[in-house]
Amino acid sequence: MAYFHELSSRVSFQEARLACESEGGVLLSLENEAEQKLIESMLQNLTKPGTGISDGDFWIGLWRNGNGQTSGACPDLYQWSDGSSSQYRNWYTDEPSCGSEKCVVMYHQPTANPGLGGPYLYQWNDDRCNMKHNYICKYEPEINPTTPVEKPYLTNQPEDTHQNVVVTEAGIIPNLIYVVIPTIPLLLLILVAFGTCCFQMLHKSKGRTKTSPNQSTLWISKSTRKESGMEV
Repeated sequence: MAYFHELSSRVSFQEARLACESEGGVLLSLENEAEQKLIESMLQNLTKPGTGISDGDFWIGLWRNGNGQTSGACPDLYQWSDGSSSQYRNWYTDEPSCGSEKCVVMYHQPTANPGLGGPYLYQWNDDRCNMKHNYICKYEPEINPTTPVEKPYLTNQPEDTHQNVVVTEAGIIPNLIYVVIPTIPLLLLILVAFGTCCFQMLHKSKGRTKTSPNQSTLWISKSTRKESGMEV
């Protein structure tokens, strides 16, 4: 997922397509609702508070290029740029609007008020292909980076004006496992140390109980000595 902080650094549909291909991938195509939900989850992780990433639609690989099929209802003319035959669509209300809008974005305006597009988060909208947006690439498993990196996709723009964030499918649970497992030996060590301290304290307490003279015994001993005339 390539996100650009500076609006002026965001790219057109064709620029996004070329950027993905230059990295060995393609603009995102989606086969079903499960893949759509996966992308939504990645975007939610990408745009958590504190990341500095918020509003900004993302180009996906669906477009109407005017080649091939030229008749039929407008929604049927849209095709995936990677050649996918997937018929899955996630248009939001009254889209696609067609006309001069031939390229598709995944709507991402999380700060929008409910009446101004808030309910349409992650749904699709057709837009003019020369508009500037973020974009999402799709890679083969052996090409997809395995760790998040930050580097520009496009080399013809100043490095400090844009940022690319690659999100993997590792998810929250595996990351949690990586955190928990290394702490187990430390927890066991703490538990053993605590148990040893408790045992030593208990042992010392018993020792003091055995060696401490009993007050009632002392009183009886003194009384006995008085009665026998041994007390001075």
